[in-house]
Amino acid sequence: RGISSDQRPKRPLTAYLRFVIDNRPAFREKNPEVSNLELIKKLAGAWKELPASQKQVYEEARKTDWKRYGEQMAAYKAQLTPAQAAALKEERRKQLAKRRSIRAKRELNLLGKPKRSRSGFNIFLSENFQESEGISPVAKLKKLFDTWQKLSTSQKQPYLQLAEDDKVRYENEMKSWEAKMIELGREDLVRSKKQRLKKKPAETAKASSSGNKAKFKKSEE
Repeated sequence: RGISSDQRPKRPLTAYLRFVIDNRPAFREKNPEVSNLELIKKLAGAWKELPASQKQVYEEARKTDWKRYGEQMAAYKAQLTPAQAAALKEERRKQLAKRRSIRAKRELNLLGKPKRSRSGFNIFLSENFQESEGISPVAKLKKLFDTWQKLSTSQKQPYLQLAEDDKVRYENEMKSWEAKMIELGREDLVRSKKQRLKKKPAETAKASSSGNKAKFKKSEE
C-alpha cells in the first residue's frame, strides 16, 4: 500500500534514442512532407553514419544516467516491505504479460490471421447495437443481452445459422493461413491437431445423446 510501480525509477534511454529525441525536430523541419515512419528511417540512417566520436557523447550520457538509475533503484527497493516487493513483482509480471500479448496480437494482424468466428449473439449484437436505446455502451449491451435471452428458438435461428456459416468460413481461412505460415517457417503459429479437433468430442457426445433418445423412444414403443 502507498507504493506503485509508477514510482519505480525509469530505465535510462539508449544512446540511439537520445540521438533521435535530440535530432527529430530538426529532421522534421527539413522533411515536413514525409511520414513518421520515413522520418524514423532517416534518423536511423543518420545514426548509422554518425562518427564514433559523436556517438560516444550519447553513450557517455547513457552511462551517467545508468549509474544514477542504479542508485535510485537501490533506494526504491530499500523502502519496500517484503509484501510490497512481492505485490510489485506480481504487478510487473502482469504488465509484461500484457505487453507480450499486445505485441503478439499486432504480429498476427500484420501476418493477416483470419478473424475468429462470431457467435449468434455477437451477430445479433452487431446488427442491433446502433439502434438500441441506452445511455452508455454498457447499458446498451445489457439491454440487448436481455432481449437475446427472451428470443424464442425460432427467432434466434437465423443468427445461429449465420454463426455456423461463419465457423466454416473461419476454418477454411485458417487452413489456408496456416499452410502459408508453414511455408514461411512459422510453425509456432499453427494450431495443434488437438486444438483443431477439440469440438469433435462435444459433437460426438451430442450425436450419441440423440441416438440414445431415439433408442429409448423405440424401446417404449
